[in-house]
Amino acid sequence: MSDSASMNPEKTLVIDCDKVTRTYNEGPGKLTIFSDISLRVSAGETVGIVGSSGAGKTTLLNLLGGLDKPSSGHIDICGQDIHRMSEAGRAHFRNRHLGFVYQFHHLLPEFSALENVMMPCALGGMGMKPASARASAMLERVGLAHRLAHKPGELSGGERQRVAIARALVNEPECVLMDEPTGNLDEQTGEGVRDLIESLRDQIGIAFVLVTHDMKMASSLGRVLRLEQGELFQER
Repeated sequence: MSDSASMNPEKTLVIDCDKVTRTYNEGPGKLTIFSDISLRVSAGETVGIVGSSGAGKTTLLNLLGGLDKPSSGHIDICGQDIHRMSEAGRAHFRNRHLGFVYQFHHLLPEFSALENVMMPCALGGMGMKPASARASAMLERVGLAHRLAHKPGELSGGERQRVAIARALVNEPECVLMDEPTGNLDEQTGEGVRDLIESLRDQIGIAFVLVTHDMKMASSLGRVLRLEQGELFQER
């Protein structure tokens, strides 16, 4: 068992992942991805998770986001055990308390940048006018005030990823989970996204948990963990 629990005790605990194991059935036996992993992340903290391909980094991120269920152990997000909720309750909770950014932006191509960023607000029941105002403000914050009406196909790769980050932040979640946010970008564009994440971390105080192969990105974060051979180790 490994416990990567260092945090500022004066800050609110956003993620409390305790002794989590994930196994999958594989023929007559079971495949263990990781076992007895514990992780605690406090408000405003930035944590990078690195490791070799196939180590289970994305699986761990999916568990933290309530997109997959642990085989044992429990995961509390903002004090709530998300895996005890109904599917509808978990979806509502994710929309309010968590943001997600992936290697591929997953923007809806038929909608503008503004409309894409408004969607989490609309799903949460916010009216169109306040949702538009909040989405506009967030797009301005990520440097895209001049691109509100552009559809994803009219944006560069870096701009699309900035829209995805704005969408993840628009509901002001306690934590944003990122899976290889610079993995599909060239070096210069990736540097811009790294700078943006650092700036948002310092300005907003949201916790960020990033799975990344980008060691420049990892080195800019407050804490770096390595997932290898089914265990989570403190690297820095």
